[in-house]
Amino acid sequence: MLRNMKDYLQEYRQLIDKTLLEKLDTIQIPETLKQSMIYSVKAGGKRLRPILLLASYEVYGKKTAITLTTAAALEMIHTYSLIHDDLPAMDDDDYRRGMLTNHKAFDEATAILAGDALLTYSFELIANDSQLTADQKVEILQVLTEASGPKGMVAGQILDMQAENQPVTLEELEQIHAHKTGELLRFAVYAGAFLGGATRTELMHLKEFSYYLGLIFQVQDDILDIMGDEAKLGKPVGSDESNQKSTYPKLLGLEGAIEKKTWYVDKAKAALQKANAQESVLMDLTEYFSQRDH
Repeated sequence: MLRNMKDYLQEYRQLIDKTLLEKLDTIQIPETLKQSMIYSVKAGGKRLRPILLLASYEVYGKKTAITLTTAAALEMIHTYSLIHDDLPAMDDDDYRRGMLTNHKAFDEATAILAGDALLTYSFELIANDSQLTADQKVEILQVLTEASGPKGMVAGQILDMQAENQPVTLEELEQIHAHKTGELLRFAVYAGAFLGGATRTELMHLKEFSYYLGLIFQVQDDILDIMGDEAKLGKPVGSDESNQKSTYPKLLGLEGAIEKKTWYVDKAKAALQKANAQESVLMDLTEYFSQRDH
């Protein structure tokens, strides 16, 4: 390990939380909408996507401040997706991170609009970021809209819904999660490295790395849904089964899911070596993603 991961994650989580609240506190919008947006952002979370972006930048760049607005925008998009995932029309969840879901704390219409607002405000933040050049903004926005839109996360969400109560193959399951979970992780790794000055060859290998990292994240999620600690997860275990979700343990069995996760970890580490990032905190984060308990 290059550093104490607990301290590293805590330091960057606090930095991201501070940036998020600064961005939301300054906007002049209807108070109910603002409070609903802030409610879900302040619900906490691991902030793994923005931390991954900062960590990726560190491999190739030096000044973290240039990435903070993009990292905050990324977390807003992730938060919007969770608000909408929890809605009655989707997963119909009452709790998220141990707190009432947005539509339970406010109401369904407000939750939908809060999600919409977080999504669109994220693009506004990047477009107005004085730390980025015009060319950097165009690249970041192009990659982010693709990752979060109908080719990326949204595609994964609808594929996931369609797979409920349906038998799926391992290849189909990987495609669901490569989109639903993996696309925003891919963006995080790409954006950080791009802003840090990584070469096109390094970016290509990092794309492979982030693909496997997304699958590592998801298979561990599936494992925790079976054997995780509800107090740490902030939600009931077994929700995937009750919602008839397609999961790695359901397809491969628990031991098979753990073996597949190990294979993904090996592939991710091999890609990091090709990207000249074998001694970076990205390697430590790969281990953390695969062993996390919440």
